[in-house]
Amino acid sequence: MQPMTELEGDRLRRYYRTFARVEAADTSPVYAEWAQGVAKDDAIIYLLLDLPQPKRQANLLFAAARHLGAETGSFARLRTWLLAHWDETSALMLERSTQTNEAGRCAVLLPELARLEGPLSLIEVGSSAGLCLYPDRYSYHYRATEAGESSDRGTVLSDPHSVRLISIDPTQGRSNVVIECELRNASAPERIPEVVWRAGIDLDPIDITEPDQRSWLRSLIWPEHDERRERLTGAAEIVADDPPRLVSGDLCERIESLIAEAPSDSQIVVFHSAVLAYVDAPRREEFAAVMRAHPETMWLSNEGAGVLPGTRVQLEACGVDADGRFVLSVDGVAKALTGPHGQSYEGLSGS
Repeated sequence: MQPMTELEGDRLRRYYRTFARVEAADTSPVYAEWAQGVAKDDAIIYLLLDLPQPKRQANLLFAAARHLGAETGSFARLRTWLLAHWDETSALMLERSTQTNEAGRCAVLLPELARLEGPLSLIEVGSSAGLCLYPDRYSYHYRATEAGESSDRGTVLSDPHSVRLISIDPTQGRSNVVIECELRNASAPERIPEVVWRAGIDLDPIDITEPDQRSWLRSLIWPEHDERRERLTGAAEIVADDPPRLVSGDLCERIESLIAEAPSDSQIVVFHSAVLAYVDAPRREEFAAVMRAHPETMWLSNEGAGVLPGTRVQLEACGVDADGRFVLSVDGVAKALTGPHGQSYEGLSGS
C-alpha cells in the first residue's frame, strides 16, 4: 500500500472507533459492536478504501448491508456476510446516501418556529423526503424539567416526579404522529404555526410515495430504534398524502431561487439538520455567507457542534460541552443543545 493509503486507513479506523464510542455506544449496541469490529478488521477497511471518501460512512455501510438482507447480530456474522456480498453492497453505497429523514427533529425546531408571527414559508436544505417540512402536521409531548409554561393549545399533565408534560396538537386535531422531547431551560412552544408554503433542496430527493425509497429510509434507522421506525411510517403516510415540492441540486446554487419564490407576505425560514457535516468546510462558509446576505430570512441550523462556522467558539465562551448533542442556532447564534434525533432540547443560558 502507498503511504497515503496507510494514512487514510488509519483515519478510517479512528473514525469507526469514534463512531462506536461517541455516536453508537449509548444508543445502538449492535452498531457499536459493528463499528468496533470494522475498525479492527483490515479486510473490511481495505474494501472501504476503494470507495470515495464520502461513501465510507458507518451509517451508509450498515444501512446498505441491512437493506440487502444482512441480519442483526455479531460483527463476525456481519463480516462473513459483507465479504460474500461486497459487490452488491458497495454498488448500493455508491448509489445511495445517508439521507436519514427524522421527523422527530421537528420537536427542536418548533420552539423557534412558534416564536414567529404570521404564516411561514419553510425551505429545508438537505430535505431527503421532506418529512421535516411538516412540523404543523405532528403532535408533540414536551417533558419540561425547568421552564415551560402551558399555552391555550397545550395541556399540562400531572407527573409524580414534578416533570411537567405538555401536549401540543395541530389545528386539525391530534396527529397520528406524536413526537416526544425532553425540554430543559426553555419554555414550551405556545402554538403550532401556520405553514402556507414549503419546499426542499437535496442532491438526490427521495420520493416518499415510492416503496423502495421508503424502505431505504427504514434501513437507515438503527436496529434498536423501533420508535423511530414507527414514527417514520406515520410521517411518511402524512407526507405521501400531500407531497412537498423537492428540487434537486446543490444547496448554495439553489437556495436563493427558492427564497425568491416563497410568498413575500410570509416569514421565510431556511433550516437544515445533520446536513452540513456532509459538506466540505469552504462550501459551509459559502452557504453561511449566502444566508447572512438574507437577513429578512430566518436561518435555523441544527448541526454537530463543530459543523457551523463559529459555533464551537460560542460554546467555549459559554463554558458548554455539547457532549455529542447537536447545536440549534438561529441566524448563526447558538440557542440550544439538542438530541440528534430530536429527543431533547436544552436552552443555552443568555441565548
